[in-house]
Amino acid sequence: MNSPSRVIIFDMDGTLTMPTLDFDRMRDEIGIADGSLLEAMETMSPADKARAEEIVHRHEADAAATSALQPGAKEVVDAIRKFGFPVALMTRNTRVSAKAFQDRHGITFDLIRTREDGVCKPSPQPVHEICGTLGGKPADAWVIGDFHYDILCGNAAGATTVLMWSEPGPLPDWSGEANHIIRKLGEMLSLLGLA
Repeated sequence: MNSPSRVIIFDMDGTLTMPTLDFDRMRDEIGIADGSLLEAMETMSPADKARAEEIVHRHEADAAATSALQPGAKEVVDAIRKFGFPVALMTRNTRVSAKAFQDRHGITFDLIRTREDGVCKPSPQPVHEICGTLGGKPADAWVIGDFHYDILCGNAAGATTVLMWSEPGPLPDWSGEANHIIRKLGEMLSLLGLA
């Protein structure tokens, strides 16, 4: 089970951090009724897209600058890396926001992949690229996230998927698509056979 080729891939917002981004508020400011912000922005005129990007960047920067970690997040990432598994951060955020998050919390990753690096989740491409860079196989990778796109991305890549759901109340209706469900990040160490 403890293969050195295993790559552990974490989402950022709502997975390693407490949920802070208000997507409904961003949609309201931009003027989008529902759905994915990034995909909607691709269909906008250049002027509207630039305005939308400014709004999204502002919200993301604020969230990264004021983010609070999920309990045990740094300890879990550190323990996984200490064991020898490479750990990647895979986010639809910008590189600037990912760096601000990393600087704020002092978490070390072997690779950070943002939306500036190519196609984003839910495509499986980010997982394939992360594994290719870190020397692992998608089938040996674990993708941990709090959003449907994280699970869709990991499943499409053939990875093991983990839904991190820290919110009280019922699980989302798509939660059954994940291979595992955890309520606290510390549970990852048991799932990986490290605790």
